[in-house]
Amino acid sequence: MTHQYDFDKAHFRALPNRDNHKCFGCSPDNPHGLRMSFHTDEKSVVSWVTIPEHLCGWNDLAHGGVISTVLDEIMSWAAIYLLRHLILTKSMTVEFRKPVFVGKEIVAQGTVVEHPNSREAIMAGALYQDGRLCAKSTGSFALFTPEAIRKRGLLDGDVIDAMEALFRKDAAR
Repeated sequence: MTHQYDFDKAHFRALPNRDNHKCFGCSPDNPHGLRMSFHTDEKSVVSWVTIPEHLCGWNDLAHGGVISTVLDEIMSWAAIYLLRHLILTKSMTVEFRKPVFVGKEIVAQGTVVEHPNSREAIMAGALYQDGRLCAKSTGSFALFTPEAIRKRGLLDGDVIDAMEALFRKDAAR
């Protein structure tokens, strides 16, 4: 990512999230997870999150796997919302630039880098703490229509229905 955005919460609106799932990244019901929520300014998707102390690596440093999870989650939600598709992560790279501390708020941001066709997208993720870029990522994501996900049996029907409702609701904005 070549430019920093203004992360003033007043410039973003919340995206809806289901509360009846157990996703480690975004479920509000998973007591051991990150409980990420997502917001958009229509150019990117952002999450303000504090990594809990039980997910530390050494001392007060966030574990690299958890940082990678935050980046995967923010890129995924950016692809889902901004491109209006369900997704599966194909690959991702992470560059750890500065230490990330548990118990302190971070800002994660996901953006579209490239959308070469209807089946794939390249996404970027960035993680900031105290205004400093601490980690960044790039990921390749497979894009699926709700019909394709149903056909493959990858998600329950209620999950697909909730995503379709998100697409319809926000497409009308």
